[in-house]
Amino acid sequence: MYAQIISDESGMTLTTVSTLSTDLRPTLQKKSATVAAAKEVGALIARKCREQGIVRVVFDRNGFLYHGRVRALAEAARETGLEF
Repeated sequence: MYAQIISDESGMTLTTVSTLSTDLRPTLQKKSATVAAAKEVGALIARKCREQGIVRVVFDRNGFLYHGRVRALAEAARETGLEF
């Protein structure tokens, strides 16, 4: 699972996190396609945004339904302080 923050003004990627990130790899179980892994990705992307001074973002699901892993990522990011 991947999450990235892209600036609409410049079109540049400001930060990105995935289940393959070195920050998350040691904390994840063997399977990275789980709801628990999505929660970790959401929390880490929110922390990285806060470090850069980003508080509010637009959540684009890219056509995916808002349930399961997508929902877990969004809820974890909100709980960690990111506003949608």
